[in-house]
Amino acid sequence: MEYISTSALANELDIKSTDLFEKLKTLNWIERKNDKWVLTDLGKQKDGQIRNNPKFGDYIVWPVGISFNNLEQKEKHRPINATAIGKHFNISSQRLNLILSELGWIEKSLSGWQITKLGKVLGGQQYEHETSGGTYVLWPDNILINKNLTSAFYEVPNPLHPKSVTETQILTTSNDGFREKFPATLRTRDGHMVRSRAEVIIDNALYEYKLVHAYERNLPIEEELYSDFFIPTENVYIEFWGLESDPKYAERKKAKIEIYKKYDFKLIELGDADIANLDDYLPKKLLKFNIKVY
Repeated sequence: MEYISTSALANELDIKSTDLFEKLKTLNWIERKNDKWVLTDLGKQKDGQIRNNPKFGDYIVWPVGISFNNLEQKEKHRPINATAIGKHFNISSQRLNLILSELGWIEKSLSGWQITKLGKVLGGQQYEHETSGGTYVLWPDNILINKNLTSAFYEVPNPLHPKSVTETQILTTSNDGFREKFPATLRTRDGHMVRSRAEVIIDNALYEYKLVHAYERNLPIEEELYSDFFIPTENVYIEFWGLESDPKYAERKKAKIEIYKKYDFKLIELGDADIANLDDYLPKKLLKFNIKVY
């Protein structure tokens, strides 16, 4: 059987060799180890072989005439990056990553974008650039129809522009009808309408700390759930528990906390005792998530 190198095969297919290597990696025919491309078990099943050149070392070859029907089929469902998703929604990859971060799917790190627990649940996978070492995330193509992502484009919060976050449009209904029974009638210093004196105090404190925040933010999950407050720059949620002596309320609190744990969301919990001395307690709780206030 006659064999051809991957680079020569790329020339025959009239594509860049780097693109072909990436496609073969996506198919799991090859993988990168110690700065070298090596065959996977699946690649060996496709009759790929390792050859050695005395000058250049080991390289991969494939049977001449190898069928890429599977490759073309996989190509339609290959993982997509932020650039492709942004192009679909007609925004830049930078702005798209800010939205994914605000949804809690990724978070910023020194090396780039890191996937969160929720992002993994949605099928995202962490990758590292071979040259720079920077990290990025690829997503399954069905992410384009995810309802939490698509709904974000009806109202796109941008942490760089506080007004777009603080004027978030809050849905006025929920499964238990709470928002209909207890309308928000109390105005805070930054213009939010909230439902209790404790929430006024919390909202005003966040405003005085110059922290961009949203009130009653819908969590980016399948379950219908609202947080009391949300700080988008660090993806931190704040819950105020005000009726813990009520059995039904306590039961709902327990269920709500379990959901926060399930998706590994960052959560600050406040109670009546905290409200009396909020400037003592809240800054310390914020500092645990690297949010410094003065």
